[in-house]
Amino acid sequence: MSKATKRKHVQKEMLTAEWNGPVDDQRIVRIIAGRGNNLHEVFSVEDNEIFLVSMPAKFRRNVWVKRNDYVVIEPIAEGDKVRGEIVRVLTKEDMKIMKQKGWDKKEENYDIAPNTNRPVVTTISDLSCTDTDTDHDDPSEDTDYSS
Repeated sequence: MSKATKRKHVQKEMLTAEWNGPVDDQRIVRIIAGRGNNLHEVFSVEDNEIFLVSMPAKFRRNVWVKRNDYVVIEPIAEGDKVRGEIVRVLTKEDMKIMKQKGWDKKEENYDIAPNTNRPVVTTISDLSCTDTDTDHDDPSEDTDYSS
């Protein structure tokens, strides 16, 4: 199978495969940083610890992950430093499914962080006019110019 065909099949599997949440001993973790070739440092909210996971051969050079992405891992029993292997990279649709089924109530925050490179846009309808209810003195009335 050519590289392009393999990439197409792996990406299609990632986008179209039905995912119903972690099963057995799978866990959802957040990627903190890349550490070497096909290794990623992750943070587990369940255990409140940081450890390394590996990217399996079928995902290498086909699926890309970055910081703050969430992935599903399976633990490796014999691993000291590398304690898991990535099973699935979670997409935005997967995150929506998790919230609908109530998995975010397990004290784990799976929200995708907002893009800090873009300014926050507020519209006029978002602004509330609660200042009109209170009695504020005009600051110009408090100034005494009679010295």
